[in-house]
Amino acid sequence: MLAGIHERGMRLVMDLVVNHTSDEHHWFQESRKSEDNPYRDYYFWKKEKPSVWPSFFGGDVWEYDELTESYYLHLFSKKQPDLNWENPKVRQEVYKLMRFWLDKGVDGFRMDVIPFISKHLDFPALPYDDFGRTVEEMYANGPRLHEFLQEMNREVCQHYDIFTVGEAPGVTPELANLYVGEDRNELNMIFHFGHMFIDMGPGGRFDAQPYALSDFTSVFTTWDKAMGDQGWLSIFLDNHDFARMVSRWGNDGEYRLASAKLLATLVLSLRGTPSIYQGSELGMTNVAFPSIEDYRDIETLNLWKESAEKGEDMDALLRGIHRQGRDNVRTPMHWDNSPHAGFTTAEEPWIKINPNYPVINATAALADPSSIYYYYQSMLAFRKAHKTLVYGAYEPIEMTDKQVFAYRRTDDTAEFLVVLNFSDTSSKALVDLPLEEAQWQYAFGNYEAVAPTFAPLAPWEARILRKNKH
Repeated sequence: MLAGIHERGMRLVMDLVVNHTSDEHHWFQESRKSEDNPYRDYYFWKKEKPSVWPSFFGGDVWEYDELTESYYLHLFSKKQPDLNWENPKVRQEVYKLMRFWLDKGVDGFRMDVIPFISKHLDFPALPYDDFGRTVEEMYANGPRLHEFLQEMNREVCQHYDIFTVGEAPGVTPELANLYVGEDRNELNMIFHFGHMFIDMGPGGRFDAQPYALSDFTSVFTTWDKAMGDQGWLSIFLDNHDFARMVSRWGNDGEYRLASAKLLATLVLSLRGTPSIYQGSELGMTNVAFPSIEDYRDIETLNLWKESAEKGEDMDALLRGIHRQGRDNVRTPMHWDNSPHAGFTTAEEPWIKINPNYPVINATAALADPSSIYYYYQSMLAFRKAHKTLVYGAYEPIEMTDKQVFAYRRTDDTAEFLVVLNFSDTSSKALVDLPLEEAQWQYAFGNYEAVAPTFAPLAPWEARILRKNKH
């Protein structure tokens, strides 16, 4: 597989999950046998709960185990006990497994929840009611985190020509360059989550709250400024943990095609490395399964059980699941319009297929020259041909229409103006800019080229203009 990937000029980046293991892992099975087992301190064991911390998936982070009458730590599922990185043996085991894959020829790692590997060892009582604050202050950015990452680089990464990206929940713009700064010798870049919680209320993922477009767009400006010329980011709008981007940030009904292309334009015209989640290039949407029985995600199922026990509004919760549940992005990939969308020939897939697969699928996209797939392909080629869109400076532009997001991308070779209409109505926002229209020409977009250049924007139109050289 690696040979085939490399022959095609591609690279394989593997998922590295080293904050926790499975509770079925040999290390943990040994660890729970006795208090003097050699693997005991591979994990965090306590005779008494030091505090009550909330798990990401509901309940407490401390799980009681009868075998030694002790509690073990799990920030996520109780089947995912956290590793004790304070133990140098654990760290050497991690470096050994990294070398195992790198020596086979893999090209790097995406590091799962890597800011969580260093713990506050006193496990203090939490002073925060807000879970997001708890993640930032207690679960992420622990006291020895950067020591561990620099050791990982020194012992493993610097000896290979590889790429590393850290999944970085809890990392704020102020802390980002501690992870990716050129002089830090830690990671190449991170996935930040500044924009991924803005529509979630105090109750979390399924508690929707309104937000302004400026709340969304200001995140990109804040993070670009924080990176400066020292750090680097990944740009993304959805992944395996969040809703489908066209359903969340666009219009997955009448303007699905246009808004999916607009969002692609955004991802592919910002400074950073774009990350495209499977199905986004087809415009795959959220799914609204009618029953909780159709869902598989542990976070969803645990919350459903807790909410039912409390007598909460289950219809409202199901609507929240339809909007933000993680299974929205975990339904099988749509390859064609055959049974189960060509994903499997088994009688039933592990989770149901989104019912819109006969219309939204890869085969249909390849047969349609105006498809979202071909727009991604063209926009990627446009980005590659104009390095200004990759490395150039980013400058947001204040617009009179607050549903329009605009910014410049500039360097010594070119200047581009990216204008994105995040609404179902047309906009004359371009006319109000203090720019001389004759200096600009249409360069790219998700509608046909227009004349004049500053003509009104259509609903969900993305227009990239290039300044004429003199």
